[in-house]
Amino acid sequence: MSFLANPGVALEMNNVTMSIQEQRIDDSAQQALAVTIYNDDLALVKDLRRLTLTLGENRLAWRNVSGRIRPETALLSETSGTLQVSLLEQNFDFDLLTPQSLLRKYLGRRVQVIRTNNAGERTVEEATVLATNEGVILRYADRIETGLVGHLAFPDLPADLRDQPTLVLHLEAAQAGAGTFELSYLTGGLSWRADYVADLSADGLTLDLSGWVTLTNDSGVAYRQARVQLVAGEINQVEMDTHYCLCDEPPRPCPMEGPPEEESLDEYHLYTLQRPTDILNNQTKQVALLSAPRVPLTRELLVRGDPYYYRSKSSDGWDKFPVESTLSFTNADGSLGIPLPKGVVRAYSKDSRGNAQFIGEDRIEHTPKHETVTLKLGESFDVRVRRKQTEFNKLSGTGRYNYAYEAAFALELKNAKADPVTVKVMEPIPGDWTMLLESQPHTKDASNLAFWLVQVPAEGAVTLTWRVQVRH
Repeated sequence: MSFLANPGVALEMNNVTMSIQEQRIDDSAQQALAVTIYNDDLALVKDLRRLTLTLGENRLAWRNVSGRIRPETALLSETSGTLQVSLLEQNFDFDLLTPQSLLRKYLGRRVQVIRTNNAGERTVEEATVLATNEGVILRYADRIETGLVGHLAFPDLPADLRDQPTLVLHLEAAQAGAGTFELSYLTGGLSWRADYVADLSADGLTLDLSGWVTLTNDSGVAYRQARVQLVAGEINQVEMDTHYCLCDEPPRPCPMEGPPEEESLDEYHLYTLQRPTDILNNQTKQVALLSAPRVPLTRELLVRGDPYYYRSKSSDGWDKFPVESTLSFTNADGSLGIPLPKGVVRAYSKDSRGNAQFIGEDRIEHTPKHETVTLKLGESFDVRVRRKQTEFNKLSGTGRYNYAYEAAFALELKNAKADPVTVKVMEPIPGDWTMLLESQPHTKDASNLAFWLVQVPAEGAVTLTWRVQVRH
C-alpha cells in the first residue's frame, strides 16, 4: 500500500485533467461508534458517519482513526442504501505533524532563522536544512552551523503531514447525495483484563467475590460515547511484522460504574457494557463485572512431590519442602454461575480487629460455569515439611526404561499452630507402581498420582512413611 496525502490529486482521463478536492470527515459527522475489545491487544472499531458525496470520484480524509489501525482490514460500507459507491484506493497517513517531522520534511529546502538579541533587535536569515539527525545542521550563505540559536520559520505546511491519524479513501459514487457510511477496522492499542477481589468471611467458610474489568487505550485516539463490548477467549491471530504506535504516556486510572451483560459468542463469551462510555487516549478505565456474596470455599495445605525421586538413589539427609496455602471455590449457579474471564484474584482476610489484610493472589484462566477455581495464596509459616528417601533397591533391568525397583520414603510434618491442621500430600509416581507398605492409606487420584490427607496435631508432628514398587 502506498501512502499519499496530498490535499488535491490530479488525474488525466482522455487528455482531460480533473482535480479532486479532498473532503475532511471529522468527528462532527459521527452518528455512532462501537468498539469490541479482545484480550490480546486487539479491537474491532465500527465508526458510522454521515457523508455527502459528489457524482464521480471523491477523496475523503477520514480523520481520527486509531493510530494502531491495521489498514489492510479497513472496510467501508454504505449502510443507508441510498448511494452506490466503489472504493478505488485507500491510504493510511500516520506521519503526524510535530516540530521534528516538520523539520524532516524541509530536508534540503530553505527556512528562515529568526533571532532576537538582548536589545530586542530581530534579525532574519535564510538557511538550507542539511541534516536533522541528532540535531539540526544548517547551511547559510557563508557558513555551516550545527545546533540552532533562535527559532525557525517555515514558508508553508507540507501536504503529507497530518495533525491526527487519517485514513484517506478514494472512491467513486454513481450519484451525488448524502448517505451513512460505516468504516470498520481492526486495531491494536486497545485491551482489557479482569481483576478480582476475594474477601474471606471471619469463619473462613465463605468469601465475597467482586470482579472488575480494566480497559486500557493507547491506540493514539479517544473513543467517545462508544458502545463497548468485550470478548473473553483466545482469538487466533496471524503475527504481523509491523504496527504503528503513536503513544508514549503511561495510562491513568479512571473508575466507572455499571456491570456488563454476558452472552455466548461462538466459542467465546461476550460482555456488553450497559451504556455508551468514553475511552480516552492513554487512559485506563475500570468497570464493575460481578458481585457474588457468600461463595462457599475450601482451604487446603498442600505438599507436592516429584517423579524424579523414584528414578535413582538420592543423597542422604532430609530435604525441606514448601507447604502451599490454597483456596478453592466452584463457579456454581447462585451468587456466581457466570463465565469468569482470565485475570488475577487477590484474597483478603480479616484480622482480630476486623481489618482486611492481603493474604495472597493468583492468576486464573478463563473459567466456564460449574468449574472449580484453585488459587495458590502463598506458603505456610507455621507448618513445615521435610522428606528423605530411606531405601532404594534395584530389582531388575539394565536400561533407564526397562527396569524395576523399590523405593521407600519418610515425610515429616510439623505444626506450630495452636490448632490441628490437615495437609494434603500429593505424590506423582512414574511407571507401573504398586504400594507395598504405608503408615496410613493413600488415595489413587490418577494413574500416576497418590495422595494422603495427613492430620497434624496442634503444636505436634507426624511422620508419613511409604514403600512403593515401580516398573518401567
